[in-house]
Amino acid sequence: MSRIKYDSDKGGYQTKVLIKSTLIYIVLVILTIICLAPLWILFVQATMNNKESVNFSMIPGTNFFKNYKTLTTNTNYSSSFMPWRGLRNSLIVAGSCAALTVFFAGMTAYGLVVYDFKLKNPAFVFIIAVMMIPTQVTTVGFLHMMSMLDMEGSYLLLILPSMAPPAIVFFMRQYMLSSFPLDIIEAARIDGSNEFRTFLTISIPMMKPAFAVQAIFAFIQKWNDYYTQNLVLTAGGNKKMYTMPIMVRSVSTIKNSIDHGAINFAIFFSIIPVAIVYILLSRFIIGGVAAGGVKE
Repeated sequence: MSRIKYDSDKGGYQTKVLIKSTLIYIVLVILTIICLAPLWILFVQATMNNKESVNFSMIPGTNFFKNYKTLTTNTNYSSSFMPWRGLRNSLIVAGSCAALTVFFAGMTAYGLVVYDFKLKNPAFVFIIAVMMIPTQVTTVGFLHMMSMLDMEGSYLLLILPSMAPPAIVFFMRQYMLSSFPLDIIEAARIDGSNEFRTFLTISIPMMKPAFAVQAIFAFIQKWNDYYTQNLVLTAGGNKKMYTMPIMVRSVSTIKNSIDHGAINFAIFFSIIPVAIVYILLSRFIIGGVAAGGVKE
C-alpha cells in the first residue's frame, strides 16, 4: 500500500512540475513574440513601397532594395541620409565611448573598493547623486562650454564626457563587492606589482563579465543618443559627420515627396548593427547581470 501511495504522490508531483513548466514556456513564448513583433513589423514596412506601407501587413514586400536605392539616389534623401558614412560615424562614437566608459568606470570602481580613505563613502554618495541629475538639466552649461572651447561638431565632446558615467561605476562597484577577492590584490603588491599594472593584469581579466555587459549597454546607449549628438554635431553644420540617429531624423522630417517605405528602411538600417552586437554578445549580458546582482 505504501509503495502504491508513494508512486501516486510521485506521479502527482511530476504532473504539477510538467504543468508549471508548460505555463512558464507559454509565458516566455508570448513575451518573446511581444518583443520581436515590433522588429518584424519594421522589417516588413521596410520592404514595402510608399502605397503599401499605409496598410498593415505581416508579410514582407518586394521593395527592400528599391527603398535603399531611393535613399541613396533620390536627392530629397541622399543629401541627408548617407548610410555607410553614418554607420561609420556612429561606430566611431559608440565604439570609442564604450571602450573608454568601461575602462575608466572600472578604474573608478576599483579605487572605491580596493582603497580605504576618509572620503570613500562620501565619494560614492556623490556619484549616486549625479545619477539623479537629468541630462537636459546640464544642457545650458554644456552648450556654453562647447562654445568656449570652440568645439562645435567635434566627436570629442561626445566621447570624453561619457568616460565614467555614474550608473556604470555603480554597477562595477557592486560587482567587485560581490565577487572580487581583495586578497589577490595584496598578494600582487607583495610581489612588487604597481597599482596600475595590478589593475590591468589582474582586475580587468577577473572583471571580464562586468566589462563585457557594460560595454554592450554603453555601446547601445551611445548609438541611440540622438539628443546629445544632435546638440553637438548640428552646431558644426557638417553633414558628413552626422551619425545614424541624426540622419534618420533628417530623413523622417522631409516634407517634400514623402516615401514611407524609404523612411522605414532608414530606421531599420540604423538598428541592424545594434541587433548584431546584442545577438553576438547576449550571453555576456546574462552572465554579467547574474554575477553583478549577487548580494555582498
